[in-house]
Amino acid sequence: MNKARFSVFHDLIAGDGSGNHAGMTTSSIQTGDRAPAFSLPASAGRTVDTASLSGKPYLLYFYPKADTPGCTTQACGIQEALPALGKLDLTVIGVSPDAVAKIDRFAGKFGLTFPLASDEDHKLAEAYGTWVEKSMYGKTYMGMERSSFLVDGDGVVRNIWRKVKPADHAALVAEAARNLTAED
Repeated sequence: MNKARFSVFHDLIAGDGSGNHAGMTTSSIQTGDRAPAFSLPASAGRTVDTASLSGKPYLLYFYPKADTPGCTTQACGIQEALPALGKLDLTVIGVSPDAVAKIDRFAGKFGLTFPLASDEDHKLAEAYGTWVEKSMYGKTYMGMERSSFLVDGDGVVRNIWRKVKPADHAALVAEAARNLTAED
């Protein structure tokens, strides 16, 4: 690799020294961090917030767009696993940048009973580092990275899955939730 190419490659990975990396937000949650507080409107007229989750483990999963093939696969997989996850006392919350009306249509269409929250201003996504630069067909844009965060009853992030494969998501979460329950 010649020096010029190495320099460009290094700058893309290392960033500009400011802590900002290409394609990443300035904030990114790590395992062991306290989960950011939030309150968001959600499907079926609900509001989801950290205050009501205090003392309970929960899964916060970020998905790019309601009623798309990957997001539908992921959400339906979670819905199928909900009885098992409920036995583990795990609350599941999906988060997307969609408006509540679109989320309600999505939840109704596929019988999704867990809350799907609307993060239209993507403040929660930014706090978790899931509002990122993406590219498709040579065009770059900001969007939601498909990522999940398992938070324990003390409000500490215990597991993180970035760039989750929709079909594998529910099984990964169920295993981690079982381990979380076994540790308590």
